[in-house]
Amino acid sequence: MKKIFLSIVTLTVLTLSSCVSDNENFNDDSKKAYDASAESLLTNAQKELTDQLTTPSVNNNPLRYYVQYWAATLYTAESRYNLINRTIPDTHWTKLYQDVLGNLQTSEEVLSKETKPATVSDSDWAKQQQNKVAILEVLRVYTYQILVDTFGDVPYTESLQNPKIILPKYDNDTEIYPKLITRLNAAIAKLDTSGKSFNTGDLVYKGDVASWKIFANSLKLKLGTNLADISPALAKTTIEEAYNAGVLLKNLENALFVYASFAPNYNPIFDNLIASQRNDFVPATTIIDRMNSTSDPRRPIFFTPMADGSYKGGIPGAQNALPYESTYSHVGDAIKKPAAPGVLLEAFEVNFYLAEAAARGYAVGNTPEYYYKKAITLSCEFWGVTPEDTNTYLTNPQVAYTTAATTPIAGFPGTGTGTWQEKIGYQEWIALYNRSFQSWTAYRRLDFPILISHPRSVAASEGKVPVRWTYPSEEQTVNGTNWQAASTAIGGDKLTIHIFWDKF
Repeated sequence: MKKIFLSIVTLTVLTLSSCVSDNENFNDDSKKAYDASAESLLTNAQKELTDQLTTPSVNNNPLRYYVQYWAATLYTAESRYNLINRTIPDTHWTKLYQDVLGNLQTSEEVLSKETKPATVSDSDWAKQQQNKVAILEVLRVYTYQILVDTFGDVPYTESLQNPKIILPKYDNDTEIYPKLITRLNAAIAKLDTSGKSFNTGDLVYKGDVASWKIFANSLKLKLGTNLADISPALAKTTIEEAYNAGVLLKNLENALFVYASFAPNYNPIFDNLIASQRNDFVPATTIIDRMNSTSDPRRPIFFTPMADGSYKGGIPGAQNALPYESTYSHVGDAIKKPAAPGVLLEAFEVNFYLAEAAARGYAVGNTPEYYYKKAITLSCEFWGVTPEDTNTYLTNPQVAYTTAATTPIAGFPGTGTGTWQEKIGYQEWIALYNRSFQSWTAYRRLDFPILISHPRSVAASEGKVPVRWTYPSEEQTVNGTNWQAASTAIGGDKLTIHIFWDKF
């Protein structure tokens, strides 16, 4: 395992992002490891993908500020939605197109040139190679969804075709989702559980084809869930097909990337908080106050207690007072462990999707309340909460499905209607505490929790929590014509423009 992790950091990126230069030598790198294996390319893609979703670095992913899990102390720019100073969209774009999709594509190219060992039968070799390609395809779909959910229209049909196409056009985000579902269906059909796949290199499921099939169906469910408000017929078909084929329902099936306990391959949260000796990220009042008001048993895991045993957060977007070491609670120790896993998909998340589906009347085998309770239980189980404390929490009238959101909570007046969106929205938000990108997506889809933008947030946010990121500045200068066309098509390259599925 140690050798695998070391290969992650020594591997050089092999492919290119959608952004290019008109310099004919731009794409040449004399230091490229052209003989890298398909397995090492997969490993690197998985790590880069998980790093980008997991990291709290303000240079890469400040979304913990957006969904008000964390608040800033010394430096407030990113907590007020300034994306420009650190070119955050550029980093996100490059990592996903180049370091993830690029490596996945090159991995498949390497696979196509491999020679069958004499000791393996033709039939077994065909199954194994087909399964490998299907796994790469599933991860590509996962990554493209993130790009769409971040920016809206993005390069898709013309992406990753350099040097044939060096300035790709942007596709309509409404059209990309159905294409992703089609691709995913094809990949699922090719996953043959009677065959093998990657013997090494897969740090998520270690080449287990059955697990990848469950993951793929769960990803299909995730795509369908986002479509429910804008394309209900396609959403219903997609969700019901995924459920019937078998989705991720137990924590043992979670898609986890297990980090090393040593530098430089430890969890990015440990890197940014402990290794970097940064205590200026503190939990936000928004989530702490909500969890305090329901005596949530995950508090001592998510946060460190104050001297009196209470939990206190900082104000989102504010320059919270010093000394921050003793004025606020901090991020819990379990989350800051060097080998804490990064997560691509987990059981509680899937159960919340099924709760949404059941609330919409889709045929997914049980009631909204059943999946709601199951999701909360799985989240508590994952973090080590005892069954007794979990049951006490579930029977709290402010949490129980039949009564949740009908009673005002201090600081959270609620709507008084107790809609399923509100019930699920708040609990999913809490459970996604360590999954900021997915939480931002759930917030935009469900319109809960209610989040208030800081009054000194950047003018571009128009007094709201952003619902998309602006395109990379590099796209404006290098791929300007296509960037302008895409910006016009979506209604402007703004933080306030909704992704197509985000009906408002």
